Amino acid sequence: MDGHAYHDNNIVVSCKGRKSAEEPIRFFRQSFSVAGCNFRHWHRNPRVIVTFFLAFILCFLLTDKALGFAHEHETTLQALEPFIWTFGDSNSILLTSLLLLLLFADMPFLSPATPFYLIRTSRAVWIMGQMLYTAAATMLYMLFILGSTAAVCVRSSFSGNMWSRAAAILGYSGEGEKIALPALVKTLEMSRPYECTKTIFMLMMSYTLVLVFLMLFFNIWKGQAAGVISVFAFTVFGFLLNPENLIRIFKLPEELEYRARVWVGWISPLNQATYHMHNFGYDKLPRLWQSYAIFGLLFLLLILLSLWAVRHYSFQFRGTET
Repeated sequence: MDGHAYHDNNIVVSCKGRKSAEEPIRFFRQSFSVAGCNFRHWHRNPRVIVTFFLAFILCFLLTDKALGFAHEHETTLQALEPFIWTFGDSNSILLTSLLLLLLFADMPFLSPATPFYLIRTSRAVWIMGQMLYTAAATMLYMLFILGSTAAVCVRSSFSGNMWSRAAAILGYSGEGEKIALPALVKTLEMSRPYECTKTIFMLMMSYTLVLVFLMLFFNIWKGQAAGVISVFAFTVFGFLLNPENLIRIFKLPEELEYRARVWVGWISPLNQATYHMHNFGYDKLPRLWQSYAIFGLLFLLLILLSLWAVRHYSFQFRGTET
């Protein structure tokens, strides 16, 4: 009898262990299902179509300066240089990230399927699904931005991993500053186009995810009006903490300009997302890994806050409508 009892207890323990091991797998499988449901709403969705259409127009307008400069000097560009020179600038990053908010205007993504997921799963699964959808949609949007800038200049570009003659002229002659293209010498000397593109893409992606998840958290916690206000405040904070703006507004002397750039480079998320506002070995600006760490901590904090806020979120449904 004792042997049989011991054997039965082992079976119970084994079943509990298998169930606990399957819980995380089930959690993420259900979360991906929620995210997939949101993507199905993209089919013939006017807001999605308008967002990507406006993003392409924005890329065309922003890269026009780089193309015009290349044509003026009768030379070609490296295929990724329009993206590098355009989105190495904080103002372009700001415009691109704000346009993405049109895609997420319906946060926190309530739909007729929401009651089904809440009954069959849990609030934690539902909010994690919204986060996965938001991250994946942001990634698709950023890839579209990258592809659009490359497509715009495809007829006058080459694919080799080397800087073009136009880039050299922009950087070493100082003409890049005159036409607001950040083709800095340190960028040309310390990186290659593909590596530089990857870094700028990751910085833009990090900044945009923080911006979007900030909006998601406040939408869940205090409502859509609070989400809009939070994004507006976050954007204004980054825009005002621009070194050029501070120097111009406060008329800082030359000896304080460098200190202002370093100070702003550390505390402004928008400048953290700007490639040339980093330390490449000879100043006190943040290094790239430090910016990634800062964005990662902000991202993790917003995830935890969203998981907390959804526990108190009041869902209201009327029939099949939310």
